[in-house]
Amino acid sequence: MIGKLDDYLRFNEAALSLRSQRQQLLASNIANADTPNYKARDIDFASALQGALNRPTGAPAGVMRATSSAHITGAGQNNPDMLPDGSALKYRTVQQGSVDGNTVDMDVERNQFADNAIRYEAGITMINHQIKAMLAAIQGAQ
Repeated sequence: MIGKLDDYLRFNEAALSLRSQRQQLLASNIANADTPNYKARDIDFASALQGALNRPTGAPAGVMRATSSAHITGAGQNNPDMLPDGSALKYRTVQQGSVDGNTVDMDVERNQFADNAIRYEAGITMINHQIKAMLAAIQGAQ
């Protein structure tokens, strides 16, 4: 029974998790707009979501579990080119170069930040509708 509920909510849960991680990444880009040689990063949301949905439930990607203190840390742990869930980070293409090597374009970053925030809110709305539909089915709403 719980497995069916997990499957029912899985898509929106995975999408919200990725949207949250992407929001932090975009905020980091904006915060580092004046940092010399900083390279703006982002994720390919569609492929990251597909990867999250293809993983078995509860199995984080790229993370190996150490069962002994003598084990060597796995390659997927603390990888700067991946999000904690295993989604690959990509460098944003440069729209306009800068003298200091920074690739953050504030107009692009603000636009992506606002778009991602709106989509996150839409995801929350979808989960709320799913939960209300489940409650209506449980309570036998007319």
